[in-house]
Amino acid sequence: MAFALASFPVAYRAKYTNGGWKEEYLEKPHKSPEEEAKLSPAEAAALAESRNFYGDMPLVSYTTQYGLGCFEGLKALPQKNGGLAIFRPDMNAKRFYNSMKGLCMPPFPAELFVNACVEMVKRNLKLGFEVAYKSEWEKDSYTNADSLYIRPFTYAEGGIGVNVSTEPWVVIVGTPVSAYFQEGRSDAVVTERIRATPKGTGWIKADSNYVIAALAKHEAVEAGYMECVFLDAEKHTYVEEGSSCNIFFLLKSGVLVTPELGDTILPGITRASILELAKDRGVKTEERKISIDEALSEAKECFVSGTAAGATPISSLTHRGKKTVFGDGKPGELTGELQKTLKGIQYGALPDVKGWMKTVM
Repeated sequence: MAFALASFPVAYRAKYTNGGWKEEYLEKPHKSPEEEAKLSPAEAAALAESRNFYGDMPLVSYTTQYGLGCFEGLKALPQKNGGLAIFRPDMNAKRFYNSMKGLCMPPFPAELFVNACVEMVKRNLKLGFEVAYKSEWEKDSYTNADSLYIRPFTYAEGGIGVNVSTEPWVVIVGTPVSAYFQEGRSDAVVTERIRATPKGTGWIKADSNYVIAALAKHEAVEAGYMECVFLDAEKHTYVEEGSSCNIFFLLKSGVLVTPELGDTILPGITRASILELAKDRGVKTEERKISIDEALSEAKECFVSGTAAGATPISSLTHRGKKTVFGDGKPGELTGELQKTLKGIQYGALPDVKGWMKTVM
């Protein structure tokens, strides 16, 4: 499974109080990595659960009662020539700042964000908790490679009435992850559920946004699909996103189209990176509204993008019971090239000419 409750022992926490942020690093219960690897499943689960408790944080809060919170997701990746580097943490820092500001919280400074992510990873590495590079990952362009997932999130102070958070915590944890989507499954279905509405929080990486996404994704998987795709709330005509990722269509004309950003679309860091990589290849790109009818009739390739997804191909999209297959049902040429380039940069197999990777060690 890509995500599991297997947090590394050192976590970062900051509390906003008296107009500033008070930082600390918490070393949760742990054994050596070798000893933990020998634990029974029950023992490993108990240890993981013990790391997930923070006894001095309130159970009844604006976060637990109303979903008032936001989070980020970024990766530290083992490098081919040794060491570890984080992919574009400055972009995640900026989005986290904007998310908190959008939720009327005191925003977390970008410099603190980047430094905390790097230091949290370093402290876990010093304890021996790491993700080692494997040459076998190169065979499929790192599609199934492991990495260290970094999860920063906010947690509100205690509260029972509907309100905003003025003294939030920021917590950052790390956990090893593998491929997000199941290998061999690449069909998607259009859901009738609505992810985000105009003038809402769709542009924020808000906790509450993912309730509908989780339900729609669950329904899609139960029906035999890998992913679900959302349409707009007003006309139910224009493609917006996947369950937790942005979406791209390569049209028969050769133009790569992705839905334009707005208050219902999350500004993905991987999305922005793919647009840049596509332009570098001489591919014409467009950020605009694209109807489901245009996507189904004119696209020859489709893929979703995100921190976890990378550039994951979608072989078919089913809408109102009608299945449309893209190309020959196999990953498209451009999709594969973009995934190979993106992952190559992330894992150090290709030169980082854009300065996207932040070295940890």
